[in-house]
Amino acid sequence: MDVMGDKATLFESGRFVQPSGEEPTREELSEMGDAAEEVRLGLAAQSGDTEAASVLGALLLRRGDLDGAEPHLRAATAAGDRAAANNLGVLLHQRGYPEEAAGWWRVAAVAGSAAAAHALGRYHRERGDEPAAEYWLRQSAEQGHVLGAYALADLLEHRGDVGAEHWMRAAAERGHREAAYRLARALDRRAGREEGSAADNAVAEAEQWYRQAAARGHRRAALHLGAILEKRGELKEAGRWYLTSAKDGEPRAACALGFLLRDAGDTESAAVWWLRAAQEGDGNAANALGALHAERGETQTAERWYRAALDAGDDNGAYNLGLLCAEQGRTAQAEQWYRRAAYAGHREAANALAILLLQGGDATGAEPWFSKAAEAGSVDAAFNLGILYAGRGEEATALRWYERAAAAGHTEAALQVGIARLREGEEQEAERHLRCAAGGGSAEAAYRLAALLDARRPPEPAHELGEIVHEKTECEEWYERAATQGHRRAQVRVGMLAAARGDVVEAARWYRAAAEAGSRNGAFNLGLLLAREGSEPEAAVWWTRAANAGHGRAALRLALVYARRGELAEGQRWADRAVELGPAEVAERAGRLRDALREELSA
Repeated sequence: MDVMGDKATLFESGRFVQPSGEEPTREELSEMGDAAEEVRLGLAAQSGDTEAASVLGALLLRRGDLDGAEPHLRAATAAGDRAAANNLGVLLHQRGYPEEAAGWWRVAAVAGSAAAAHALGRYHRERGDEPAAEYWLRQSAEQGHVLGAYALADLLEHRGDVGAEHWMRAAAERGHREAAYRLARALDRRAGREEGSAADNAVAEAEQWYRQAAARGHRRAALHLGAILEKRGELKEAGRWYLTSAKDGEPRAACALGFLLRDAGDTESAAVWWLRAAQEGDGNAANALGALHAERGETQTAERWYRAALDAGDDNGAYNLGLLCAEQGRTAQAEQWYRRAAYAGHREAANALAILLLQGGDATGAEPWFSKAAEAGSVDAAFNLGILYAGRGEEATALRWYERAAAAGHTEAALQVGIARLREGEEQEAERHLRCAAGGGSAEAAYRLAALLDARRPPEPAHELGEIVHEKTECEEWYERAATQGHRRAQVRVGMLAAARGDVVEAARWYRAAAEAGSRNGAFNLGLLLAREGSEPEAAVWWTRAANAGHGRAALRLALVYARRGELAEGQRWADRAVELGPAEVAERAGRLRDALREELSA
């Protein structure tokens, strides 16, 4: 086909509309399409098309043109269109005529409109007519209306009806995100009441519903999902959900994200999220900011954030203010803040207040606060009560509190229970508690456990050629654990065991560690080791240190050293010291040596 001129000639001819230079946007095209559709529907409605009138009324209603929508909806409703009756109800409700709206909703609901039944049910519930509300919401829900199912579930849950979960689940399965979230919360509560596989199944299902709701933009579901993943150790995914929730405006998620970042070493980013959460009223985030500034030495800023936490209703703010004041030596202010938090039920504040009162000499005032904190579950307070009663000589009462704290995992309390059971001869119970305390890091417990096991140890088996076989036993392992934690008696004992194996270097290392930490037995044994290795002058140095600390055998060794050197007066002086220090057999030998030296000096 021949082309009548080129493109430029056709434009210039004026036969085409000149372009504006821009293509119409997708939104503009949509608006053009809507306008055309509206014109078409208007013409059809004028010609008596009921469906067109109903659709046009709904279109204008969605746009907010109530005046334009009402005549079309009334016309379609008069012709028996139930969708129009429902929408007319919506329009009238928006105009402030709820009773008239309910009348049209009833018409539509009786005609089978699930949406109208839902609206009518909501209307009756708002007016307190729960039986009518349940009837219409159930009609809506049974027709598969998702909002009807959710509203029915909400009503039944409010009444404590067991059928609530069924409808909440139905709404969740149809994609209602709030229903999915609330179903997950209900499953979480059920998991807390049940045990074993039933609890595990409830937790797993709850996670799936949290995930569904979070994926649909539910910020609290994203927060809970993040918490579940964090607890499970899946920190990267937890952080993603916390971030999603925080960006949607959930301050608790911003706070949790801050803690996650802090634990990863990124305190600057953590502070950004804590600030965001604190500015939205999250007291926990304000406390975290306060602690961050306190660590940096910025006490005024820390105090400001602690006060902000308190203003947000977080009693930890008062407790932290007490800690801050106590660190600065402002005892009166610390007591004031501790007392405020303690009266609000903060158990650690009650414990801190009791300690403050005890340090001030007010044991009578401290005791009830220790008791209050302990009864509220403070493990430290239970242990402190044990110390308080032990100081009064009330051992039985002290032991009860120690046992309570030990049962909650308090290491030092377990040690005290172990010591008490040892005194009573209950070795099995003592061993159990000492193992708990030693496993918790108590050097004293590790030493006492080792000593207990050591006392039970049979003699070393003899090798077939007559040599002693030295194998490291459990008690030696506990001695070594205590020794590495700086326990002096354990260090001496490990040195002795090493010496028995013939490991002189290892023995000397442990003896020296104990001696330098102030152990007179360590100093004495190190001296013996050095003397056997031919270093008597250095040995004498360590024996002097031990003797000056009250070690009788070390004093006797020094007396012998000086006697051999011919320094009789010095020898006699150390012999006198050995007699004073004892024990009996040492005092007897030292007495004979002293007498001999005296005779030698007087000859």
